[in-house]
Amino acid sequence: MAYQRIFNFSAGPSMLPLPVLETARDEMLNYRGSGMSVMEMSHRSKVYDAIIVETEALLREVMGIPANYKVLFLQGGASLQFAMVPMNLMKTGKADYIVTGQFSGKAYDEAKKYGEINLAATTKSENFVRIPLQNELKLNPEADYVHICYNNTIFGTKWHYLPDTAAVPLVADMSSSILSEPVDVEKFALIYAGAQKNIAPAGLTLVIVRDDLLTKELPAYVPTMCNYFVMAENGSMYNTPPCYPIYICKLVLEWIKGMGGLSAMKVHNEKKAALLYDYLETSKLFKSPVELKSRSMMNVTFRAEDDDVNAKFVKEATAEGFVNLKGHRSVGGMRASIYNAMPIEGVEKLVAFMKAFEG
Repeated sequence: MAYQRIFNFSAGPSMLPLPVLETARDEMLNYRGSGMSVMEMSHRSKVYDAIIVETEALLREVMGIPANYKVLFLQGGASLQFAMVPMNLMKTGKADYIVTGQFSGKAYDEAKKYGEINLAATTKSENFVRIPLQNELKLNPEADYVHICYNNTIFGTKWHYLPDTAAVPLVADMSSSILSEPVDVEKFALIYAGAQKNIAPAGLTLVIVRDDLLTKELPAYVPTMCNYFVMAENGSMYNTPPCYPIYICKLVLEWIKGMGGLSAMKVHNEKKAALLYDYLETSKLFKSPVELKSRSMMNVTFRAEDDDVNAKFVKEATAEGFVNLKGHRSVGGMRASIYNAMPIEGVEKLVAFMKAFEG
């Protein structure tokens, strides 16, 4: 069967691996002899329990998650985590936030509702074109945690080092970079990620949290649904979880494992990013605004000086099957999100089109 597939450079929801979609298609009406779709199953059934258990086991294997960390399958996106993190982790009412883009800024603003939040560093005055250096961080040694956004989807920057927070727990929003390369989970107290970029369809949120941070007794204002301890104690089954996205997550993890794991994914993703960045370094029309040492390999931002040229490029690219290249409305220009599922062929053809457009 021939597929009329476009190259989807959306920042999220983003493209999924074709083999994952094909398996989901084949199992849509009758999952492994159950006589029904995963969309129809009770989350309390034995057949679905096997799916969620296997998904967690695969995630632990692929990411190397230690036994003293809980894996939670939640809902509400990363945006709900902006509130859940301070609700669960602030014991003294103090936390440090490093703001490197829009979403870390939203997390910072949300956290201020729950305690005394220190803006440890920000590159807002530079339009977030870089990640701050360690010596620029004004960290509070008495903070309950330090929060970062590991990869900034809108501005195309990434932390290529981890801030030294001493004994203070490090929390990271990894929504747009999770599963793209190996990470040392033990260097983080908590990792959270919306699924709609590298994991699964929208609707699932992953939280990986160290056991010692879980507390049953939280302030009375914290909803039960926002209590990590309760979610962990119930195996992410306190209420009906996002069943189908969890199933797709399992298929994605199987695909990653089959591709050679996260080390192989890193090589795959570095090659794609290098193709695009190398061209941008030689282009006379398009430029990346991001500092060299801060560039993301998931979200590549670029633009021409003339906004009319940018609009023309996006229009013509769309007509050629390169869609969702328009940059976020807050920054303009273009953005190519090249997550795990984007094949190298897609980036090669995009670069060829950019060269032809430039003339």
